[in-house]
Amino acid sequence: MSAPAQQLLQQGLAALRGGNATAAEEAFRQVLAAGAGDASTCLALAFACVNQGKAEAALQAVDDALVREPRNLRALLFKADHLDRLGQGRAALDFYEAALRVAAGLREVPQDVMQGLQRAQAVTERASRDYEAFLLQTLEQRGFRAEDSARFAESLDIALGRSPMHLQQPTRYYFPGLPQRYFYEREEFAWAAGLEAQTALIREELQALMQEEGHFTPYLESSGQGPQLNDRSNVGSMDWSAHYLWREGAPVQDNLDRCPRTAAALAALPLPMVEGQTPSALFSRLAPGAVIPPHHGMLNTRLICHLPLMVPEDCGYLRVGNERREWREGELLIFDDSIEHEAHNRSARDRVVLLFDIWRPELSETDRHWVTELLLAIAAYQERG
Repeated sequence: MSAPAQQLLQQGLAALRGGNATAAEEAFRQVLAAGAGDASTCLALAFACVNQGKAEAALQAVDDALVREPRNLRALLFKADHLDRLGQGRAALDFYEAALRVAAGLREVPQDVMQGLQRAQAVTERASRDYEAFLLQTLEQRGFRAEDSARFAESLDIALGRSPMHLQQPTRYYFPGLPQRYFYEREEFAWAAGLEAQTALIREELQALMQEEGHFTPYLESSGQGPQLNDRSNVGSMDWSAHYLWREGAPVQDNLDRCPRTAAALAALPLPMVEGQTPSALFSRLAPGAVIPPHHGMLNTRLICHLPLMVPEDCGYLRVGNERREWREGELLIFDDSIEHEAHNRSARDRVVLLFDIWRPELSETDRHWVTELLLAIAAYQERG
């Protein structure tokens, strides 16, 4: 900026601070006419105009500031406040929300805009409450009841910001186009009733194991290699422990021999056979008061199954996405573990399920073949070191 333009700018700012908005406006317009101003000059002009009651001129000046610098926090707040004063609340809300988004991305927020941001937060929260109340009242007047459609009720909670949106986020491999479902129903699988009918026999084998020490080991064990970025609260802990029958695609033969009825039941299931990786089948024990924190599984090409064998009264729940279900002895729970999930045992006794994985039913035989080949190739590459 040239010396004359700089001098004019300083004169304008001094006039604005001194309450002479007319002189300030004239000085700022001369600076801008000379092509020397920037977004802050336009904003200063907007303040000079609004102090004279020139609403339209002020709006034009702040728009000029935002053309030059769309993420100018002070200009966004000025326009929001100005629109609000003009009775254009909905238009103002857009700019308040934009200001909050910009501020959220800053390492440090200038002190002189903190009050404006607090006002923006209050306005957006009030608007959110009004929006929610209006939608709920309108739907209720038109006969909506949450029990009519659990899926629509969840979509409404997500739309109103009352529940998060949970989608498949497998940590190793994602197959596109599969349904985003938290739970599958037992009745969808022809083999489910036959397995459930064997619950008592499988439980007998489990109880025999539990009479002896040493059959369960921590479900999560640290390899000591590579970064550990996930929740590690259960690593090495017997709060969540396992007795493996199949582990990473290989039978644990000694354990299968001790549980022949369970082994036979597993042999009849559509387990995904990928050498060195899957299936896993195990007695999964959750100790009294234990929690499995929210996490995602490795693949979305499989489903995880729980056959509950020992479920204390008031045990707790399994949450997948936004849905919670309780374990009931002898009733399968089948879910997509690539969606965020967690488990809680709130009782004073162990909860034990037979845990295993199956192919997603939506995958064709061709899909399953090539997913298998890909996972084997990935493992082969990793073995090269």
